[in-house]
Amino acid sequence: MIAAFALILVCQLFGEVVSELFDLPVPGPVIGLVLLFVGLLIKRNPPKVLTDAADNLLIHFSLLFVPAGVGVVTQIDRLKGDWLPIAAALIISTLLAMVLTALLMSKLLPKAKPGESLEDGQ
Repeated sequence: MIAAFALILVCQLFGEVVSELFDLPVPGPVIGLVLLFVGLLIKRNPPKVLTDAADNLLIHFSLLFVPAGVGVVTQIDRLKGDWLPIAAALIISTLLAMVLTALLMSKLLPKAKPGESLEDGQ
């Protein structure tokens, strides 16, 4: 499992290097995540140790929100002044994500034939 966490951290490090080297406005961890994703697409079958490490991270996923929550609390004065645009951005982006997800699912999921439900055929 240490090797899997090391792989994740190396991808994050490469992302940080690329972000700094090319002065990109994208955070390094995001670039690292894309690099890891491309690597997994090329490999086609993620190693079991990597999936186990990912499952372990997901179990404790809520702990990863603590630093973000602390950051929000430290910026409470800014939130008081800009609450309306922040709330509007959150609501609009959430609705947009929901609509785009529904459209994508309607395109990618198999269609039922007339007179047949998806449960019967699969």
